[in-house]
Amino acid sequence: MEYRNWKAISNKDQHSISYTLSRAQTVVVEYTHDSNTDMFQIGRSTESPIDFVVTDTVPGSQSNSDTQSVQSTISRFACRIICERNPPFTARIYAAGFDSSKNIFLGEKAAKWKTSDGQMDGLTTNGVLVMHPRNGFTEDSKPGIWREISVCGNVFSLRETRSAQQRGKMVEIETNQLQDGSLIDLCGATLLWRTAEGLSHTPTVKHLEALRQEINAARPQCPVGFNTLAFPSMKRKDVVDEKQPWVYLNCGHVHGYHNWGNKEERDGKDRECPMCRSIGPYVPLWLGCEAGFYVDAGPPTHAFSPCGHVCSEKTTAYWSQIPLPHGTHTFHAACPFCAHQLAGEQGYIRLIFQGPLD
Repeated sequence: MEYRNWKAISNKDQHSISYTLSRAQTVVVEYTHDSNTDMFQIGRSTESPIDFVVTDTVPGSQSNSDTQSVQSTISRFACRIICERNPPFTARIYAAGFDSSKNIFLGEKAAKWKTSDGQMDGLTTNGVLVMHPRNGFTEDSKPGIWREISVCGNVFSLRETRSAQQRGKMVEIETNQLQDGSLIDLCGATLLWRTAEGLSHTPTVKHLEALRQEINAARPQCPVGFNTLAFPSMKRKDVVDEKQPWVYLNCGHVHGYHNWGNKEERDGKDRECPMCRSIGPYVPLWLGCEAGFYVDAGPPTHAFSPCGHVCSEKTTAYWSQIPLPHGTHTFHAACPFCAHQLAGEQGYIRLIFQGPLD
């Protein structure tokens, strides 16, 4: 190791990346300041260099306290995003973040290599995966292909398993530039990147509240109890209300809560719908509150299965097609509002409301 480079590591004002090749050899790459960009860092660490602290996503959890007991697979300094200060404000993502000493250390076991032009590059232990949707984040969006991003921002096909030593193939025609709707997976949490331009076309929380009031104003009724149903306020996300709509997930018929068709031999999990006699799970419905997940401003006509989160048809159709990384080498579609793995043929159902009889 060169003395000059050792100085770079110990210099608190100098950003550097150390690639440990063996006990006897470490390559240190120094980074200089760039007055045209801003750097934002994401990771599990609560130290000051991390701008956005991320904890593991536990399906169905309501708060961070639910995630505390989980053995985290998210890196303390997971990734960094470099944003240009001038239009078009391009944002690029890189694996790994600088620690409190402004260093990134890639140990002996981390995948690393020298590129054809003599530069060093590497991957983090569990990797940073990115998927850019095709056709942007709109009602015409289609899933893209998951890729891995290196420490220097190069794009690779996925490794055989999440932490395999062998890197994937370099994908030279793709870049690390984030676009509206890009998904960033940190092995334990998946982040959705939205641009200011993209969010300007997204329904606002006010719009979602207006849709809630509109559906309640139609006074949907329970076909068994004939009582009027109403979606509770979006602020009451975790308490089942007495007027709350419930749905039979196999058919989509919406009811109020009742005990009809609850047969003991079914373990209490499956219920028989009084309208069509189909047997399946019976769950409360919740309006999806995070407007940034919606691909359009359509009415809340569909629900994810099995969690019961309600949003527009095109939003349920989009997320049901997205394979989200799970564990070290599997993928499955999940509800964006609660991260529950989707079930059933499509992963969502069309809701069938009964209007008032008068």
